[in-house]
Amino acid sequence: MPTEVEPAQARWSALPIARVAAPLREQVIAALRAAILESELKPGQRLVERELIERLGVSRTTVREAIRELASEGLVTVVPQKGARVSSPSYEDAADLYEVRAALESLVVRRFVERADDAQVAELYGTVDDYDRIARETGDIRAALRAKDEFYAVLVKGAASPPLQQLLEAIQARVRVLRVTSMSHPGRLRAITVEMRDIVDAIAARNADRAARLCGEHIAMAARTALSELRRTDEASTPSGSPIELD
Repeated sequence: MPTEVEPAQARWSALPIARVAAPLREQVIAALRAAILESELKPGQRLVERELIERLGVSRTTVREAIRELASEGLVTVVPQKGARVSSPSYEDAADLYEVRAALESLVVRRFVERADDAQVAELYGTVDDYDRIARETGDIRAALRAKDEFYAVLVKGAASPPLQQLLEAIQARVRVLRVTSMSHPGRLRAITVEMRDIVDAIAARNADRAARLCGEHIAMAARTALSELRRTDEASTPSGSPIELD
């Protein structure tokens, strides 16, 4: 019988579930979250309790607790009588998420300009260089996404705002699959380099208004690309006049 969680087998098998200090529940949550964020568990894919229990070697209670936590983060959707699936945002939800993301990231950029020192600006330039090297030399989407995550990690650290960090991390997790879609668009990887460098140039000049505006434009471009693909996919998979069903 084929399993629907096969793509994540290597990651889960490799995790030292019983050999690290973190509580077992937290390890399972982290394993599932990583599999979702790395696209090893795909949007819309079912999370079958029995298979997760066997794969991770934990109890049904632990698996259910992990799924509840991921549902609270928006990464998993639990449908009554049908079980849990990796969340797949609708067009409307995705549009709202991008709008919120643009507002949050623009504010983070402003706080970075106000609070970060020159060494942190230099570190931010370094993350752009790392991203650019990946975009030019390999075109590996996952590696590029991790490099862009480093850019955001430096940005958030320099902004020195725990509330903004918590909010942005929640939004970033929910739009992760959309970011992969956007970055996969032809020419987008290289275009992102230019956009990121322009933002950092404005930050280095301590021009908060320009940096925030460029950040908003960068996210708007990502949103147009991802939402266009999401609309195309929805239209291709949904008969005219029929609602989108989970099953």
